[in-house]
This record gives sequence, structure tokens and C-alpha cells, in this order.
Amino acid sequence: MPKPREQKISLEATPYYHCVSRCVRRAFLCGTDQLSGRCYEHRRGWLEDKLLSLPEIFAIDIAAYAIMSNHYHVVLFIDNKQAKNWSDVEVVERWHLLFKGNLFSQRFLNGEKMDQAQRARLQMYIEEWRLRLSSISWFMRVLNEAIAREANQEDECSGRFWEGRFKSQALLDEAALTACMAYVDLNPVRAKIAATLESSDHTSVKRRSEKATASKQPNHPNQQAEALLPFVGNPRQNIPKGIQMKLTDYLELVDWSGRILRQDKRGAISQNSENILTRLGIDGSQWLEMTEHFEECFRTFAGGEQSLRSACETLNYQRPPGLSRCRSAIG
Repeated sequence: MPKPREQKISLEATPYYHCVSRCVRRAFLCGTDQLSGRCYEHRRGWLEDKLLSLPEIFAIDIAAYAIMSNHYHVVLFIDNKQAKNWSDVEVVERWHLLFKGNLFSQRFLNGEKMDQAQRARLQMYIEEWRLRLSSISWFMRVLNEAIAREANQEDECSGRFWEGRFKSQALLDEAALTACMAYVDLNPVRAKIAATLESSDHTSVKRRSEKATASKQPNHPNQQAEALLPFVGNPRQNIPKGIQMKLTDYLELVDWSGRILRQDKRGAISQNSENILTRLGIDGSQWLEMTEHFEECFRTFAGGEQSLRSACETLNYQRPPGLSRCRSAIG
């Protein structure tokens, strides 16, 4: 029996999750329907704009994304520390950007007097909203519902637009995170709808690449693409929040992988990229397999054997699921 989603998420194990949501109807989410000739390409902009705006409200950052014709991928980072540090006022203000709240929260923001029972009740709502604002389930719910409403209105129909549940994978270590991000960023190249990273529209790698090209210091976190979790350099003490790798190293690694996908042959790997893979504990063949078939390489949990065992111990799993897959993919 499948486990509830809350039993698959452990911030002690990892704050990174790969999520995939697919359109349930035959009509495309984006692109052109070859049967009707109707173009839905503008919906990519709807989804991308909404996706990149939500980290301003949620305690969740976007590490990578790719918007395809009938589905999209996103790699999310849950910043639980940020959510805990919000004041009660911040929590309510952020929640009101999404929903109307209730009479208590509206009175609270208006500075109206409340008795002890009312404030106690409001505090219960605030703590619930604080949890929701750091929940990938609520993040995906808000995103998908907004797009579904717009699409249904445009299509002049009602009913489900998305499949009932989005798929999620916990990314347990740096190797799994890096490979998954590359897998997501290379979606248009694998689908042969883009020839280069720079032409991969509506992806995080295009935004990062364009910003890096225009920047004098592409590896500086403050000079990277806005609305995306920054790369903060190789692991070290007192490292700030972000992806522990140099942006230029990641772009080089993904570019090499993309060339192989396009040309259907291995080609030479640079010494720098080889050093990165060595640090991640992955060889070239494992890396290429993951960046092309990441969702098939892992199930709910993605990472090395030790990372999987540690996560399952935290979640009280009797047996680590997908252990053989993790052994063959990483290590």
C-alpha cells in the first residue's frame, strides 16, 4: 500500500524534492495540438510566471524547473528555518496574498482588539498557515489550481486539468540533487524541441545561462538569476543557503551532457567536469544514465545507499525502498 505523502517527506533527511505534475486531458498544457491546430504556447508563460512568484510567499525556493507540453518538472528547496523565523504578522500577510483568511486574521491585521479566546484561536490558525507555507503539497496545490482555473476558463469547460496527485521524489544527497537538476534542465533537449541550453525556453537553465553570460561574476550569488535558488560554491564551513557548487561548473556539466544527448555519442569530458563527478561519487556512465532516465533510476527516494538508509531510519521504514536502484545509480 502506498504511504501518505507526509511519510515520504523528512526535512531532517533532505530539504530538496523533485516534483512532476501532468495534464490529465488530451488537450495540451502548452504547445500546439496537432489535431485541432490550436496553439497553447502562451500557457507556458502563465505557468512560469506563477511558479517564479510563489517563492516570494512560501518558504520554498526553486532550484530547477522545465515546462513541457503536457507536464512540468520542478526541484524545490524547503526553507524550514525561514518559516520558523517569520513573525505572526508575516505569516498572516503572506497567507492573505493567497487566500482571504478569516475574520480573526483580518481583525488582527487591522489592529482591532481581540479577547484572549479569540487570540488563542488565531494563534492556532497562524501555526497551521506557517506549516502550509513551507509545504510542497500546498505549494503545488496553489500553483496547479491557479493554472487550472485559467485553462478551464480559456477552454470553456470544467473538470480536472491535472492528474490527481503530483509525483515527488526526495533528493537525499548532493549527487542526486545535481543529477536531478540536470535531468530537469535537459528535458527540452531530450525531447528534441531545443538544440542548446540557451534555446531551451521556459527552463531554469536558460535563465541561469543568460544571466551568467551577462554577468562579470557569474558565480556570485547576488549576480545570478532572480527567483531561483543560487549556487553558492563548493561545500565549506559557514556556507550560505544555496546549491553547493559553482554555477559555471554546473552549466559546463549540463552542457556536456546535452551535447551527448543531441549527438548520441559520448564525446570527451573536460577535466573539470570529471573532477566534479568524482567529488559527487558518480562516474560518467552513471551520470549520463541519471540525467537521461532519472525518474526510472529511482522511486520515492533518490540518493546513495547510505543516504537512503539514513532517511529511512528517520522515517521509521522497516526496509529501505529502492535500495538496489540506489546502489546501481550512485556509488
